[in-house]
Amino acid sequence: MTEYGRGSGSEPWHPGDPLYGDQGWEGQQQYPQQPNQYGHGGQGYADPYAQGGHAGQGYGGDPYQQQAQQQYQPQQQYQQPQPQPQQYVDPQYQQQHPQYQQPQQYETGYPGGYETPGQLGQQYDGNWETGQAAMAYGAPPADPYGGQNPDLYGTPEAYPPPQPPGRRRTPPEPVVDWAPEEEARPEPEEEKHPFFTGDSQDDYDDYDDEPGRGRGSRDDDRERRSKAKKRKGKNGVACLVVALVMVGGVGGIGYFGYQFWQGEFGAAPDYVGSGSGEVQVEIPKSAGGYEIGNILKKAGVVKSVDAFVSAQQKNPRGLSIQAGAYTLKLEMSADAAVTLMLNPASQANLIIPEGKRNAWVYEKLDERLDLKPGTTKEIAFAKADSLGLPDWAKNHDEVKDPLEGFLFPASYPVAKGTKPEDALRKMVSRANQEYAKLDLDAKAKGLGLKGPWELVTVASLVQAEGKTHDDFRKMAEVVYNRLKPENLETVQLLQFDSTLNYLKGQSNIKISEQEANTNTDPYNTYKHKGLPPGPIGNPGNEALASMLNPTNDGWLYFVATDGMNKTEFAKTHAEFLKLKDKFNASTNQ
Repeated sequence: MTEYGRGSGSEPWHPGDPLYGDQGWEGQQQYPQQPNQYGHGGQGYADPYAQGGHAGQGYGGDPYQQQAQQQYQPQQQYQQPQPQPQQYVDPQYQQQHPQYQQPQQYETGYPGGYETPGQLGQQYDGNWETGQAAMAYGAPPADPYGGQNPDLYGTPEAYPPPQPPGRRRTPPEPVVDWAPEEEARPEPEEEKHPFFTGDSQDDYDDYDDEPGRGRGSRDDDRERRSKAKKRKGKNGVACLVVALVMVGGVGGIGYFGYQFWQGEFGAAPDYVGSGSGEVQVEIPKSAGGYEIGNILKKAGVVKSVDAFVSAQQKNPRGLSIQAGAYTLKLEMSADAAVTLMLNPASQANLIIPEGKRNAWVYEKLDERLDLKPGTTKEIAFAKADSLGLPDWAKNHDEVKDPLEGFLFPASYPVAKGTKPEDALRKMVSRANQEYAKLDLDAKAKGLGLKGPWELVTVASLVQAEGKTHDDFRKMAEVVYNRLKPENLETVQLLQFDSTLNYLKGQSNIKISEQEANTNTDPYNTYKHKGLPPGPIGNPGNEALASMLNPTNDGWLYFVATDGMNKTEFAKTHAEFLKLKDKFNASTNQ
């Protein structure tokens, strides 16, 4: 059905219909009459209401089709056909009155046209905008259906009669009584925001505005109520989620606020007292307060890193804590831990003095690590090549100890539980670092030696025989002068007591001439020319520097005239004899 109850069938809209001719609401003919060759005005199209109720002559349905057809018709005398009455029966009316027989339709004689039947009982002004008619409005119009006069608007299902455009109003939406037994009342408005319902806004638009949707059925009512219940359930879930998010946000803000307050104004967690038990920790080189605090906290010494850092900063000497191993107590207050670490008694480092031989280092490691005597020495000899020695320090014949000269004098953290090879590896690594700084390979050629190995050996001799910085430089010159091929005073014999003492594992000042002349070991420099097979101790930085920068005064002899700390030098053999007499005099008293 169309808007006014008409079907979309093949029949044209009957001109007796009140809307006939409603083509543009200006109320005037849209197609003015044009005179044709026969002198008739508007034969192609005529307003059915302009002839006092007579149908327009020769109406053919479409004025443009009429005009086009006239161009192809031959010029002949045109005789206006007499209109034949044609009755129009509404299919709807026929269904209600089956006894009514539809009258026969007649052709108009015009191609594609229909003959306009009947007389219009009322002539209307075409201008509906004014709301005025040619006769009193509301008077019964003529029957456009040939006397049958079916009442098209008499049934309850029919739409109301059409109104002129000026009087048309949008009909109010009928109130649907969903429950006939109860008074119709509006339902409470529900929350329709997509955030609470879980639906998109498009769903509501479709639901409210979908055309042709039956709102009055009970099924639709139950369906809508079911959806409302679901939306209410979603509303509760959404509110719960929002509440949880808000609670979590408040809790997070509170936590971080507390942490900030603790960091800025609250005291860091700390133990009380000086602690108990015993634990050893190792502090690496260049460790700062926070790194030291982390090490102590993991070992159970302090309760928090912040407490230790605070105590270290408060102590005037707190920043002077050195790297090394420390013997501390468990669960100490931060202040007590800082104080104990500043006490040398707490240090568990193994300090290797300058000039000490490897035998001394092995013994100290065994003691500190609670190992059987000789354990560290066995490991050193068995794993010498895997402890980090440079290539130029390997594969030397007749050496007494392959690691001699490479356990560099320094302080090493050796806590309980440390493996001997790990401690030795640290010492060798430190020696490599110090030797690499001196560029021994290049300096050896300038001093008339074969390589770094001989330089380290010279440095160990200087360290063993010298007592002061001046002694070291003069002692280095003595070694280089005696090694010269043109030396006719000692004929390239070093004649050092220190090499014979190293051989025998002793440190005696007086060496008998018989022993010096009879011992054939390569380390006996009284018997063998040149340098010993290898270093005889571990030289320090000062001895190394003097070895590379000897004096150039011609020193060839030296004697410890007081037998202990005072060393005097001589350039000739005669001067040497005088120094020897002075030594004998001091030791015989």
